[in-house]
Amino acid sequence: MSTHRPVVIIGPMGAGKSSVGKRVAKSLGVPFTDTDRVIAREHGPIPGIFADRGEPAFRELEAAAVRDAVATGGVIAVGGGAVTHAATRDAMAGADVVLLTVSPEAVAERIAGSDRPLLATGGIDAWQTIMDERAATYAALAHAVFDTSRRPMSHVVDDVVAWLRAGAAPAEEQVGTTPDDEGAP
Repeated sequence: MSTHRPVVIIGPMGAGKSSVGKRVAKSLGVPFTDTDRVIAREHGPIPGIFADRGEPAFRELEAAAVRDAVATGGVIAVGGGAVTHAATRDAMAGADVVLLTVSPEAVAERIAGSDRPLLATGGIDAWQTIMDERAATYAALAHAVFDTSRRPMSHVVDDVVAWLRAGAAPAEEQVGTTPDDEGAP
């Protein structure tokens, strides 16, 4: 797997990108990077970045973090909104992109009490609005889709690892492919 392309895990807030990504990386014996954690470590808490500098400044920091992580390789979990920024989408080129999906019902429990800036007001309704706005971009970028709503994370991890070990998406097949509909809502 060390010669395998980087794996970028995308999806909405609360889908389990960090949890799944960390376990997939461990299973494959490759590094794991959570770009939100990198940004927070280097620039301070994300809610503070949004409040003090605004979302566009955060998205620039995020694009740089994703570029660095993809260059390092391994498994990379990105923030839910990373896909909204063109430079971040460009940074994902050449990586295998895994989309994790989750139902609103399942995510409601996961994000309760969250300090996530885009959910500060509006809760699950805000999550659904954000998800609806990003759904087409997620689908366009994804090489494989796995739903985390009602399945143990270990099963999701096993499925992602099996997909990667089966060859994931060879570069020549990625252009114009559509994501698998496995587990699609």
